Amino acid sequence: MTRRLHLGLLPLTALFAGCVSMAPEAQVSPVVEAMPQTYSMAGVEGDYRPAAWWTAFNDPVLDALVDDALDANLDIAQAAARAERAAAQARVSRAGLLPALEGSAGASYSDTPLSGGAFSNFPGAPTRLSNETYSLGLAASYELDLFGRVRNDFAAARADALAAQQDYRATRLATAAETISAYFDVVDARYQIANTLGALDVLADRAARTEERYRRGLAESFELYQIRQELRGLEAGLPQRQSALAAAQGRLALLLAEYPQAVEERLDGELLPRLVFEPVPMGLPAELLAQRPDVAAAWERLEAARLRIGARRAERFPALRLTAATGTQGASAGNVVDFGSNWLLNLAANATAPIFDGGRISANIAAARATYDEAAAAYGQSVLNAWREVDLAVTDYDEQRQRYRLITAQLAEAQASIDLQAERYRAGVADYTAYLDALRALNQVESSLSAAGRDVALARLGLHRALGGDWDIARNPEIERELP
Repeated sequence: MTRRLHLGLLPLTALFAGCVSMAPEAQVSPVVEAMPQTYSMAGVEGDYRPAAWWTAFNDPVLDALVDDALDANLDIAQAAARAERAAAQARVSRAGLLPALEGSAGASYSDTPLSGGAFSNFPGAPTRLSNETYSLGLAASYELDLFGRVRNDFAAARADALAAQQDYRATRLATAAETISAYFDVVDARYQIANTLGALDVLADRAARTEERYRRGLAESFELYQIRQELRGLEAGLPQRQSALAAAQGRLALLLAEYPQAVEERLDGELLPRLVFEPVPMGLPAELLAQRPDVAAAWERLEAARLRIGARRAERFPALRLTAATGTQGASAGNVVDFGSNWLLNLAANATAPIFDGGRISANIAAARATYDEAAAAYGQSVLNAWREVDLAVTDYDEQRQRYRLITAQLAEAQASIDLQAERYRAGVADYTAYLDALRALNQVESSLSAAGRDVALARLGLHRALGGDWDIARNPEIERELP
């Protein structure tokens, strides 16, 4: 276990240390203890600095899309509402730590008959009895939290609120990542459509020339049918390219909380993001505990479950409640404000302790323990998943960059073939069909290179997403102010 990991856990455990009484001690997960010091594939050394990394693509359209998605996305709005609700629930739990104070004011009037009474037949005896009473009062109550039930419930609710805020962070990160992914899918789909249309022109010209050669007896029917089949296959693939473009634009529209027509207008111009191939400094695996919002949320939920064990244990022990009431009472509205003569005071202390509850408290403790075990397993799973995702992402990023370099070399060869066939055609030693074949091969390589460029961008995105940095977009001061 590295010293950095211990330092990363200290703020999380110290947050609740002052208000825990009967909760079990926080323990470091065995999965965290066993976390490797480095990733399987060595990356670039240095601290991970993720701030708005997508601006390196130097694409103002992409920057605007990400900004707008973070402002308008409805998943983010829902996550923000959940975080605010959890913060409010934590404040409700905190109220149990403070005295409750209530004011009261009352007035009553009664008028009852005296007929039929023992003295009702005497001359001059009253026949009715009336009475007026006015009162003002102030009552206070407070539970002495001797065994930490209220404190632990409040601390658990606050941990739930912190987990909800981490969920909010995760939603913002996911929204930014999905927006970038959809944008690069749009860029590639648009290029693939344009490339396919160009290839169709070349192949149609090639098919026409082959048909002419076939009529003149210079080409076999097999060659003609093969060219026509390629042409029909390319034509059949065009609707798939267009459908992929529509799907990517639809994803962007959903992320931006807009309709597809509005997104099409925003993407009407030329889209030219710059590809980035620089390696990403990943830091240490232990830093994922603080960087990844899903891991941080799982930790907060584990803390909440631990604290609720203490709250349920405290229910076995006596509860002491203090109450005090004071006020005035009088027979008229004027007398009620005569505090010197008509005041009253009532002080009480009540202690209650469970004797027999049919096993309810024991069952609640067992349920709290089971919830804690579940949260511990979920936290360990989130840590393992985070490490695995980073390990796979850095490998994928390296392989996609290597693939792009290889296809770039292939493109150079295809371009050289084009130049050679053009020179041979001009020299009269080769026909135009050979040049068209070389042009078809170039189109295919260009299509592969576009897809490879998209995959490089998405692999870089996957690495940043796996590392879980805040990207300078994760914090919401309004939600933070809601936390008690």
